[in-house]
Amino acid sequence: MVSIFLRSLLFNVLFYAVLVCLVIMALPTFLMPPRATLTVAKWWANATLVLMRVICNIRVEFRGVENIPAGPLVIASKHQSFWETIVLPQFFDRPIFILKRQLTYIPVFGQFLVKTGMIAIDRTAGVKALLDMTRRARDAVRGGCQLVIFPEGTRRAPGAAPDYKTGFAQIYAACGVPCLPIALNSGLFWPRRTFMRYPGTLVVEFLAPLPPGLPKDEYLSRVRNAIEDATGRIVEAGRREQEQLLGRAPSYVPSGG
Repeated sequence: MVSIFLRSLLFNVLFYAVLVCLVIMALPTFLMPPRATLTVAKWWANATLVLMRVICNIRVEFRGVENIPAGPLVIASKHQSFWETIVLPQFFDRPIFILKRQLTYIPVFGQFLVKTGMIAIDRTAGVKALLDMTRRARDAVRGGCQLVIFPEGTRRAPGAAPDYKTGFAQIYAACGVPCLPIALNSGLFWPRRTFMRYPGTLVVEFLAPLPPGLPKDEYLSRVRNAIEDATGRIVEAGRREQEQLLGRAPSYVPSGG
């Protein structure tokens, strides 16, 4: 564990050092189209993957990339870690996220979020926020963007009981485009609320797309079952691998609901 602690410490120092350097490099992109800013964001994602592999012994495997449709899209992803918000955008041409408004108040970084068209919402506004979010998401997707949604609304530890919100089904219906479900096990290696990084194989699975126009209840059931079944499978495989690497079962995440 001492080695993992030191590796995690080194990783975090370099991770944020790279971020600061890229933010400085990206300043001129405020005067350019959003695509220039997104290009720098992809550099950050690639640098992060290299640091994970070299320092933390975390290999990343992307499965089902061939399932990603071209054009406008709604992406419904499992959310276990900050990691997927960094790396997933590199697979899409014009990715946007729905995020809490407070993130846009972060100096410089928040302005980049606004520049790239991210949809910031006030979570305290209730129904009004949902209606505004749905309208803005529909307009963005119809304009050619790929909208990344985390249906549970926040990060959930691996093994925690799923908590899917119904609002994302309204967004899917309003957008009228296919939905790409994504399963992952990132929380085993980049857990929430800690700086520790654990070795193993982080897996992302791009699952079979769902067609537009499904009834709400059918859509909710199909997207939830697809994500949870695949996530359960790859989380269990990741746990077994970590038991072999660490010599014990990981104790930093729940093992069940």
